[in-house]
Amino acid sequence: MTLTGPARQQWSALIDVASEPYRKADRFAWRFARGKLGFDPVFRHVLSQGLIAPQARVLDIGCGQGLLASLLRACTVLAAQGRWPSGWAAAPAAARVTGIDLVLRDVERARTSLGEGAEFVCGDMRHTPFPDADTVVILDVLHYISVPEQNEVLARVRRALPVHGRLLLRVGDAAKPRFLISKWVDAMVVWARRHRTVPQFGRPLAEWIACLESLGFEVRSQPMSQGTPFANVLLIATVSNAA
Repeated sequence: MTLTGPARQQWSALIDVASEPYRKADRFAWRFARGKLGFDPVFRHVLSQGLIAPQARVLDIGCGQGLLASLLRACTVLAAQGRWPSGWAAAPAAARVTGIDLVLRDVERARTSLGEGAEFVCGDMRHTPFPDADTVVILDVLHYISVPEQNEVLARVRRALPVHGRLLLRVGDAAKPRFLISKWVDAMVVWARRHRTVPQFGRPLAEWIACLESLGFEVRSQPMSQGTPFANVLLIATVSNAA
């Protein structure tokens, strides 16, 4: 979706408001926030399509420095000011976020920047308890753990969600040639940020969908790598009535 005119200005304002708190952490955090929110298509898609409802309890697994929490807080601010982009779904105002991340430095950046605006837990998603949630967001992190561990995390996510609860899961489609580019870039980013290199366990898109459906999710997929060389797909999984 290409933005023009007022909508472009409003999206730019959202990025400004969401990035500003990171000045309290360090310059890297602020620059990363602006770059990630500005160039990664997933954030704008989630907001424009209303994939997170107002007042939702949101669990962000692999939250990093808390970008989603900061963006949702910015949504509340701009909606209250009447600056929400026309044509978009309702703003996810007053959403409450719990973020989990393994990297203490990122969790500390989130806490320093956002204060009591969200709850951030430093922990391993394989072992950290998941609170009840209306929406769970997992962007680009499940491939760091083995396939059996992925399945267990997803089963625990399912148990944390009510009927009609939603999982937003972005993965790389290992069946696509561009997935190799994703793996290489990911490894370089991990190395540049001085994190230890870890194996990557990708799966073809059909396998991801089959896994989610076996847990009682209804799943639709949306390509989510516009403007990038990656093979990313956003899976929008909703707990079905039958589940």
